[in-house]
Amino acid sequence: MATDYYAVLGVRRDASQDEIKKAFRRLARELHPDVNPDPKTQERFKEINAAYEVLSDPQKKQVYDLGGDPLSQSGGAGAGGFGAGGFGNFSDIMDAFFGTASQRGPRSRTRRGQDAMIRIEIELDEAAFGTTKDIHVDTAVVCNTCNGEGAAPGTSAQTCDMCRGRGEVSQVTRSFLGQVMTSRPCPQCQGFGTVVPTPCPECAGDGRVRSRRTLTVKIPAGVDNGTRIQLAGEGEVGPGGGPAGDLYVEIHELPHQTFQRRGDDLHCTVTIPMTAAALGTKVPLETLDGMEEVDIRPGTQSGQSIPLHNRGVTHLRGGGRGDLIVHVEVTTPTKLDPEQERLLRELAKLRGEERPTGQFQPGQQGLFSRLKDAFNGR
Repeated sequence: MATDYYAVLGVRRDASQDEIKKAFRRLARELHPDVNPDPKTQERFKEINAAYEVLSDPQKKQVYDLGGDPLSQSGGAGAGGFGAGGFGNFSDIMDAFFGTASQRGPRSRTRRGQDAMIRIEIELDEAAFGTTKDIHVDTAVVCNTCNGEGAAPGTSAQTCDMCRGRGEVSQVTRSFLGQVMTSRPCPQCQGFGTVVPTPCPECAGDGRVRSRRTLTVKIPAGVDNGTRIQLAGEGEVGPGGGPAGDLYVEIHELPHQTFQRRGDDLHCTVTIPMTAAALGTKVPLETLDGMEEVDIRPGTQSGQSIPLHNRGVTHLRGGGRGDLIVHVEVTTPTKLDPEQERLLRELAKLRGEERPTGQFQPGQQGLFSRLKDAFNGR
């Protein structure tokens, strides 16, 4: 008695090809030997494989519907084995077990280019207030000789005669499923589907060449070490004249001889003699905004800091600026001449250990002025 392939797959005799494929896919997932190794299940799997081989092929299906045996006529395996067309091809296997088919096809010769990065050095004031810089970039650009096509002028790419433009070649291998058709990129055209018999002499068929360009970069106020500025579409042009990647400009801020940057605040140190710290003074300081005088109040101690607001670096995001923090360092003389030593001993005697420090007693102010003159060589 002939096997009822429609019953094997559980479909009606008027089922569409889509219904037949869905039924086979469902049963194949349940009965595949890797999922269910039971010998009876394997026999059942062979049956649905043979049924699908017949019913998925319009010619074999027609022979079967007329009462013939399409498997014996085509040399197929039938219910007793896996035929060469058991799964049709590798795409049917992928579709049955993974729900999708292999649709690789030819690769495009045109691809997006890589991103590029260049580092530039700027001064502190340029980082604080912003600037513009001209940079020189060596990147790949579209070949003007072939306009990115890769073929010599007057020629063009041709369809690969090995894969006939598919970009892949197929071969039949044997496995536990029987004969399975697999595909791999065409070795002659590298999967592109076309070959370039006469490459462009300028770019050797790549569609791009190296070139030096000059770009003007706007550097915003407030950038810091490691800040990257993105220039869209200014990177490497892709193979085959594909779209360019992006160019990133990384900032490197040069050290400043006076200021140290901490975030958007600037720090510096001024050194004054002890007499100036005691009496108070004004110290000239060249800031980013020009010359200013720092007011040193009387009695200032070593290590004390004086903030100058809004004299730092501009905030990169948002308005305003950081501060300039002036650190005071008071120096103590290491060598005294006789007159200086006498005056200091007189001051110590006037002050006395029991007297509060930082406050001038009667007679001390004049002595300090004389000390100041003595230390200044007057």
